Amino acid sequence: MIKQVFTHQPILKKEDIGRKKDKKRAENWKDTVRRIWWLMEHRKWLVLIVILLVIMTSLLGLIGPYIIGHIIDHNIMTKEFDSLGQKLLLLIAVFTALSLLTYVSAYMMVGIAQETVYKLRMQLFSHMQKLPIRFFDERQHGEIMSRMTNDIENMSKVLNSSFIQFTSSIVTLLGTVIVMLTLSPLLTLLTMVIIPVMFLATRWITNRTGPLYKMRQQALGEMNAYIEEIISGQSVVKVFSQENAVIDGFEDKNRAVRERGFWSISYSGFIPKVMNGLNNVSFAIVIGIGGLLALNGQGVTVGTIVIFAEYARQFTRPLSDLANQFNEVLSALAGAERVFSIIDEKEEPELRLQQHTDKIIGDIAFKDVTFKYNDNQQNNVIHHISFNLPAGESLALVGATGAGKTTIIQLLNRFYDITGGSIEIDGRLITDIPRDFLRRQIAYVLQDPVLFDGTIRDNIKYGDHTASDDKIIQAAKNANAHDFIMRLQDGYDTLISGEESQLSQGEKQLLSIARALVQDPVILLLDEATSSIDTVTEMKLQEAIDRLMAGRTSIIIAHRLNTVKKADKVVVLAQGEIIEQGYQQELLKQNGLYSQMVHSSAGDFDELLD
Repeated sequence: MIKQVFTHQPILKKEDIGRKKDKKRAENWKDTVRRIWWLMEHRKWLVLIVILLVIMTSLLGLIGPYIIGHIIDHNIMTKEFDSLGQKLLLLIAVFTALSLLTYVSAYMMVGIAQETVYKLRMQLFSHMQKLPIRFFDERQHGEIMSRMTNDIENMSKVLNSSFIQFTSSIVTLLGTVIVMLTLSPLLTLLTMVIIPVMFLATRWITNRTGPLYKMRQQALGEMNAYIEEIISGQSVVKVFSQENAVIDGFEDKNRAVRERGFWSISYSGFIPKVMNGLNNVSFAIVIGIGGLLALNGQGVTVGTIVIFAEYARQFTRPLSDLANQFNEVLSALAGAERVFSIIDEKEEPELRLQQHTDKIIGDIAFKDVTFKYNDNQQNNVIHHISFNLPAGESLALVGATGAGKTTIIQLLNRFYDITGGSIEIDGRLITDIPRDFLRRQIAYVLQDPVLFDGTIRDNIKYGDHTASDDKIIQAAKNANAHDFIMRLQDGYDTLISGEESQLSQGEKQLLSIARALVQDPVILLLDEATSSIDTVTEMKLQEAIDRLMAGRTSIIIAHRLNTVKKADKVVVLAQGEIIEQGYQQELLKQNGLYSQMVHSSAGDFDELLD
């Protein structure tokens, strides 16, 4: 298995780690760092205090070895112990203050980091609510969740520790060099001989770990998306006995995470080994040459050698820490880029315009409407669709799967904007109506009802949080949901979730109808709301739908004849085009396709359009 990992060539392709990408990557990361700092700017004074505390701890860390060397030269070597107690107390005070300030700075930085991550999560989640449906249709939900969780958590870890580590390392390096130059320029020069080697080794490694960390985060996102997909579709997996197939699919995703993680961690793991080796070389140089200088009486004392030995370690340790932290920072920056890429996605235009006060009556007109989902799509999904639906009337969309029925509803909701033609409500282009106002006038009942974690009461009043209990109960009664709700242990306070198995599909749909009734919409959209339920439940559901449709402009997608026959008008679609439309009575008298379907079908008749 290890051999397979080492021979997995695609992980190390030149195009992934080539120098041509270095400049662009650096520019992206600089922009990412600036954006993270912008998130921290509201706590900038606390950040400055943390930096000041880190500087103080770094200086205290430099004072300790100096006191030890002074004790060796002026007390131990001279056997003068009168002032030794005071110096030891001073040394204890220095190390105590060092520990205390280190804890305080870390404590403050954790608060700053968590506040920053909180703000970023809120910004990301709030922005996602403003993105068009197209964004979610084109991406795996698990991959989006990975950015919200894993990528932001990596940023949190780096902000908690690496910020202080970076600042401390830089201050320690500068302070160490200054003190070392003061004590012995020659030993300082010998200590710095290893710096070019450290720099070249670190640069060689980080040039390879940067893109690998980014690829690892991408692979992790894909694996999370796959897990979310399989868990949500677990019943389908079992029905079709695809357990082994999904295990194989997960193995591929998991292998990609393992291999990219192996290479990124392996490369970054070289850094501490290289640094430790060079650190030992530096220590040997200082001890060896320093000892010769001391024996020859060339201005170097035993205390100086001890100080230099400790400073040599302090000098190389920050370099090693910087290199190690740099890899974690690269991983966090890769995740931050993925997060900011979502934040940079274009919002739905005109989402929040000034309040629209004109009351909508509900006249709907499609005029020569064409649409395709993206510019890369060669053919339109719907072609030159035109129909009129007066306020208060109902329209049934009939057609085989893929005929364009749901697309028409999505265009009316402005989930997507049309490619050509126009859609009007009350003679006004829907593009001139603010989306938020438009959608408050429309209730959309899906084929698969969507419920949210919370009580039944919360779900019913989802479209109107100001609804009173009386209004909620009356809506539930009109939706034929009140009786089964009262049979539950906690009634309207029963906790449910989107995957609640306690409720049947039909009961969930009745709650969706009650939710629409509370919203009190002008326009009602029903997308196969009566499909996949038993006959008894269908009767209850149909009664509830009849109450919901009363006095409202309604567009119905249905495959069942009983539902379609209740509509005033019918539009028959095939391959995105209207092949027949009109009022029920007119179409039945014409003996056309719709009339043939009605007379030849005992129930479901969509298969006649295939």
